[in-house]
This record gives sequence, structure tokens and C-alpha cells, in this order.
Amino acid sequence: MNDKPSVLRETDDEARRQARILLRSARYAALAVIDPETGFPSVSRVLTGTDIDGVPVILVSGLSAHTKALSKDPRASALFGEPGKGDPLAHPRLSVQCSAERIDRGNRLHGRIRVRFLARHPKAKLYVDFPDFCFFRLVPLTASLNGGFGKAYILPGDDLMILSAANEALAEQADATVRELLARYPDIVPTIVGRLNGSGGKNWRICGLDMAGIDLIWGDETLRWEFDPPLGDLSDTHTYISKIAYSIP
Repeated sequence: MNDKPSVLRETDDEARRQARILLRSARYAALAVIDPETGFPSVSRVLTGTDIDGVPVILVSGLSAHTKALSKDPRASALFGEPGKGDPLAHPRLSVQCSAERIDRGNRLHGRIRVRFLARHPKAKLYVDFPDFCFFRLVPLTASLNGGFGKAYILPGDDLMILSAANEALAEQADATVRELLARYPDIVPTIVGRLNGSGGKNWRICGLDMAGIDLIWGDETLRWEFDPPLGDLSDTHTYISKIAYSIP
């Protein structure tokens, strides 16, 4: 019997890193849900951010079809990745199968998700507090990464999450930590942007900090700097971050 070779590669650390960056640097995604009336897949575009544990989040209106669908069936898939110039299939993309968790205003996670989402999407401030709007956390279950021609990988959902016991504590101190970082190292943002080959411009800003990296934004562009390795205990956070300026090649 002739077995055909698998098109999948063995998932390694570089594939995991690429998948995390694709997810955490995204400003929007294509979201597929199950239409409760017909059972057919239904796809729409949504703005995305991430919670402190790396779980992607969306802000949606209760009037939208995908909100009604997720309220009936939490299963969903999200496609992340920018097509770029040339052949769109030549660019990396990440498809994530998720379980959606609705986050209403009474939920303890709502406040921190709101702050992080608005830091990435400031224009959403116009409607984020409308009574029919809510957040959903799209908890990753499994993911498929296409990193380019001949670079296909399967990842478990945990590979996309930030599994740190310090997440909750950092969420409360993130803004103060970022202010301290910028005060000590005023050139840290342009240094990171230059290292990541970001577009020119002096108005880049940090829009998110977690135990695994820093998110930056300028206009419609976003960048992700992944810590290597991720931060350890919260007690080590300030010491670790203070060395970033010297650790960037």
C-alpha cells in the first residue's frame, strides 16, 4: 500500500510563535458561525482584540446575525492574517476553531476587556457602551496554520494562549507598567518598531501588555513583540521589562 506523505509539518516553536503573532497582531478577522435557522455556515468580518490570557475577543451588537448565532451555538471559527501584495494565498494565515463565551457588563472580565479593546480600537468608544453591545471571548480549541507554501501545521488551542498564573495581577498593573517602561526608556517604541520592520512614523504607541509580549499600533497598522521567553512570575515583571531595551538586537 502506498501511503501519501502528509502535507502537515511537525509543529515546532517557530510555528507556534508565528501563529501567536498572527492572532495577537490582528485588528480584524473573518468569523464563521452556524446559522441557527438553516444550519449553514455564515461568515462576517469582525474587529478583534485579545484578553490578558491571549484569547481573542470581539465586540458585537445584539442585532447582528453572528451574535444571535453564537448565543444559540458557541462553536465558531476565525481566520486571521493579512493578504498583503501579490498572491493572497502566499501569505501566512491562521484558522482557529473556538468556543465563544459571552461577556456582558456584569461579568468580572468586562472591564479589563473593554480597556484593552478600546486601546486597539479607539473609535469603538462611540458604541462600546450601547446597551445591546457585548463582548465574546473566542477560546481557542484547535488551530490550523498555513505559514506559506509547504508550511502547514496543526496546533492545540493552548499553544495560542498565555497560560500564566500572573495574568490577573498583571491586568491590574499593565497601564502603570507601560508608563514606567516609557519613562525609563523613551525610545523603546521606535526601537521595537524598527526591529520589526514597521512602517515609518513617530506616532506608534503601546496598546497592550501581557505576560508574553507587547502590542503596538499606529493608525491601521499593528505589530506584536513576543517576549522570548515569556515573563515569569509577576514579581519578575519589572526587572524583565527593564531589560527589553538592551535585549533587542
